[in-house]
Amino acid sequence: MTTVELILLYLLIINILTFAVYGLDKLKARYHRRRISEFTLLMLAILGGSMGAWAGMYLFRHKTQHKKFKYGIPAIVLLQLSVFYIFECH
Repeated sequence: MTTVELILLYLLIINILTFAVYGLDKLKARYHRRRISEFTLLMLAILGGSMGAWAGMYLFRHKTQHKKFKYGIPAIVLLQLSVFYIFECH
């Protein structure tokens, strides 16, 4: 496997995982169970799962009113896309 293929595989896995964790946290919220920390949710996005986080937020209608998530997740997506663009073009 090439380096690019490994990176893409990592991004696929982290985004699927992040999406699932957002869904799990929403389920826990509904049933008043112990929740997943906001730190963990944001860290998953920072570690490459930002698209999964964004999709999970809106599909599960979870954390969409919290400013940290409402503005933070799109900012992380833009930052990661910018970094990807910079490295791809050079």
